[in-house]
Amino acid sequence: MVEENLGLAHLCARRFQGKGVEYEDLFQAGCLGLLKAAENFDYSRGVRFSTYAVPVILGEVRRLFRDGGALRVSRGLRDLGKKAQAAAEELREQTGQSPGVSEVAQRLGVSPEKAALALGACRSPLSLTGGEEGGQLEIPVEAPEEKMTEQLTLRAILEGLEERDRLLISYRYYQRKTQAETAALLGMTQVQVSRREKKLLAYMRQQFG
Repeated sequence: MVEENLGLAHLCARRFQGKGVEYEDLFQAGCLGLLKAAENFDYSRGVRFSTYAVPVILGEVRRLFRDGGALRVSRGLRDLGKKAQAAAEELREQTGQSPGVSEVAQRLGVSPEKAALALGACRSPLSLTGGEEGGQLEIPVEAPEEKMTEQLTLRAILEGLEERDRLLISYRYYQRKTQAETAALLGMTQVQVSRREKKLLAYMRQQFG
């Protein structure tokens, strides 16, 4: 799961590029978020992994800024990163192709997740149209990167709302219904819809950070 979605870590890291923190640190923070998302993801919720992972990854990258741009990386992980980079180069020379994270992990005798994290600081951005092995990522490649990230984050926020609130936002902003029409559908007054809508929009803006 981590290997197939490394593109999400790049996607989120590039959103903050040029804001005072090195890209390598941004991407490594994104990898930490991706690992956390993979560990805590619950298939029973019925949402895509990418939808769940993006807010988690963004939160980890934002934490990097709150901590003053200091990403704590152990000496052991740095050493493993050098070994992983060397192993990747050896595999590339042997096969003539860029190796996947799983291949590097197997060469080093570690998990793919740990190999991905170790490689994080020295990897060039992956294609957004495919994963390490060329598999398709769960993101709409026709949209600009910034828009993709925002769409995925918005979807995750909406799925976290109560059903009535989710319907209110859907009626107002996806189906373009008036407040009066929305009120009639939800059994509310127009004033109640107006007040609730303002609270929901404020909450959603806060979630975007």
